[in-house]
Amino acid sequence: MKEDLTVRVGEDHVATVEFDRPPNNHFDVELIAALADAYEALDEDPTCRAIVLCSTGRHFCAGANFAGTGDAGAHALYAQAVRLFAAATPVVAAVQGAAIGGGLGLALSADFRVASPSSRFAANFARLGIHHGFGLTVTLPAAVGMQAALELLYSGRRVKGEEAYALGLCDRLASDDELRSEARALACEIAASAPLAVRSIRQTMRGDLHGRVRAATEREYDQQAPLFATDDFQEGVRATAERRAPRFTGR
Repeated sequence: MKEDLTVRVGEDHVATVEFDRPPNNHFDVELIAALADAYEALDEDPTCRAIVLCSTGRHFCAGANFAGTGDAGAHALYAQAVRLFAAATPVVAAVQGAAIGGGLGLALSADFRVASPSSRFAANFARLGIHHGFGLTVTLPAAVGMQAALELLYSGRRVKGEEAYALGLCDRLASDDELRSEARALACEIAASAPLAVRSIRQTMRGDLHGRVRAATEREYDQQAPLFATDDFQEGVRATAERRAPRFTGR
């Protein structure tokens, strides 16, 4: 197991999968692969019936590390991300602080999300000058509906916890200091049900989610690849780093 990822299974049949990439928990191919490895191992662990996905620090996940991803790494990244959707064990994500870009995609890979009023979500890809990714083509409309998904993707705006709850981006709200315990409480409710029945129900309800996400990420990558080479992408990254509004030129 990677040093920045820990897995613990409790007596309540709930596993905690926690990643630690300070200060903003950016991910790369290796971290997503490690998460998928952890999920697959827990699928085979008879003591695990539900997973809490969480992270250390102020923010759940601020998305991909573009320095280590970019065009070449995006294809490999999505191949690993698809594995998260193929896992069999239900997942509850505890989303503190920001879930931005690919971080939103990671949060939406879970069955449920628990957040606080101070949490914030954003599909900020258009503000960076690129097409969205991480399967959000499938998962975002499923959570909030097509019209709300379009508005969030086109604008890239940030949504705070209470609006996120109203939209369906998160399923429960808790105070900052109780967010992790509320996520575990929801996971415990799931773990208290018959595990074979839960997995069977989950498979029926999710259908071919794994296949649909695979197809979506292939399309997303095809659209992202040429945009990584544009002036607008470079400007979007600079503007984000400099905390200013981007000045896009359409080139």
